[in-house]
Amino acid sequence: MNEPRKKDAWTIITGAVFLIYIVFLLYPLITLFAKSLIGPEGFSLASFQKFFSSKYYYGTIVNSLRVTFSVTLLTVVLAVPLAYVMNTVKIRFAAAIQILILISSTSAPFIGAYSWILLLGRSGVITVFFRDVFGIATPDIYGFNGILLVLTLQLTPLIFMYVSGALKTVDSSLIEASESMNCTGVKKMVRITAPLILPTILAGSLLVFMRALADFGTPMLIGEGYRTIPVLIFNEFISEMGDDDSFAAAISIMVVVFATSIFLVQKFVAEKKSYTTTSLRPIQPKKEKGLRNILAHAFIYIYVILAIMPQAYVAYTSFLKTRGKMFVPGYSLDSYITAFSKIGDAITNTFVLALSALAIIVVIASLVAYVTVRRPSALTNILDIATMFPYIVPGSILGIALLMTFNKQPMYLSGTAFILVLAFTIRRLPYTIRSSSAILHQISVSTEEAAISLGASKFKTFTRITVPAMLPGVFSGAILSWVSILTELSTSILLYTTATRTMTIAIYTEVLRGNYGTAAALSSILSLITVISLLIFFKVTGKRELNM
Repeated sequence: MNEPRKKDAWTIITGAVFLIYIVFLLYPLITLFAKSLIGPEGFSLASFQKFFSSKYYYGTIVNSLRVTFSVTLLTVVLAVPLAYVMNTVKIRFAAAIQILILISSTSAPFIGAYSWILLLGRSGVITVFFRDVFGIATPDIYGFNGILLVLTLQLTPLIFMYVSGALKTVDSSLIEASESMNCTGVKKMVRITAPLILPTILAGSLLVFMRALADFGTPMLIGEGYRTIPVLIFNEFISEMGDDDSFAAAISIMVVVFATSIFLVQKFVAEKKSYTTTSLRPIQPKKEKGLRNILAHAFIYIYVILAIMPQAYVAYTSFLKTRGKMFVPGYSLDSYITAFSKIGDAITNTFVLALSALAIIVVIASLVAYVTVRRPSALTNILDIATMFPYIVPGSILGIALLMTFNKQPMYLSGTAFILVLAFTIRRLPYTIRSSSAILHQISVSTEEAAISLGASKFKTFTRITVPAMLPGVFSGAILSWVSILTELSTSILLYTTATRTMTIAIYTEVLRGNYGTAAALSSILSLITVISLLIFFKVTGKRELNM
């Protein structure tokens, strides 16, 4: 008689992770879908009919698509040449420039919107200067143009980092061969380089598209009537203007379906247009002369100045004296004193919630990466897809789904710190999972087999051999998760209470109240935390970029 097969620990772990995703992601989304189909008298499509029967509502889709496609196109147009120039031309202070570009993307987009209000708002420093000195009216920062400016400058570094990494895998012999056939300059970049890195451009574009689609704070602060989907969902779900759960659920479901469709199209195109190259001689920056050198430096420096200017100006205003809600001549630390004395709990909450989520992310990401890479099966393949789904679900929609699902017993989580940790964990897991999986693919399985052959159990081999080897990839992804949690707003704005408000909530609230000094101080503290996090990453890994 055959002895019953002993259950494998990794099968149990895979099942446990699946259960977590089913309970805290799939079930809330199913609840959201069910809520969208329920009216006062049972099953109903009234919420969908309401949406498409009024331009006030369906116009937000047009607005959101206009923003997301425009931002995605502009970031590609800006980031690809930026990365190409940085990797092919010797630029002075290149290392510092790369760090500044990375830092410019680490703040929350709504902080960029707030800083541009200080610069180009109706009473902004640039607006006033051009009006008083030259009698020139600067372009209005509010509405579509302002949203486009803020998100483009904020998200361009994402594609820049993707493309910079891809260019390091292109063999310079291909470039030299094209030059020998008189294919130079822009033509060389379009005909030779761009097709080789197209899958990478598409991956970066997807990330930008999803970020722009999900952004809540920027259109809320400077939209001024230019309504986008996240703002509409927020108003309908939680504000005094709406309070219609079914309608908010219906809009959310349509956004999820649309985002999933975009993700599948991007994946299909990327697979069709994928090329494989062997980088025996990676591209090396060359010193240019004359006009080409001047233009290359001007392009890089102008972009960096524009990208870093919002954060720099916010930091500057945090040291200005304030009287009431107005900045006055002179400098002081009053804004920082106010920030720590009145809103100090938000700083503490940010660290506690972010660190709690990060600890869970590191553990789950390491386990998921191992089972999907080392133990491939139909089950782990499904798990791999499931872990990427939060990547395409906007934060506001996840927040609504969690609130609708866990607002009653036996799992009453609404208003607790746990629901925020849960949301942060689910949303930011993909970063660390992908980074951990990437490095695990590079680690030879022979070291693990050797440990097992010497009598070590599979789990002991994982903890003693595999995990230490995975640490650089886990750490890289954890830094990305950490920074993105610190700057999270769209989920937090729906889930927080006065006892669990974070720094982004406090900054957003102070901006709405017109307390720009306190908002600037909090923004500067948040920026300092993210910069220190990146510097630690650079020191530990020896890198000057994040592999996303």
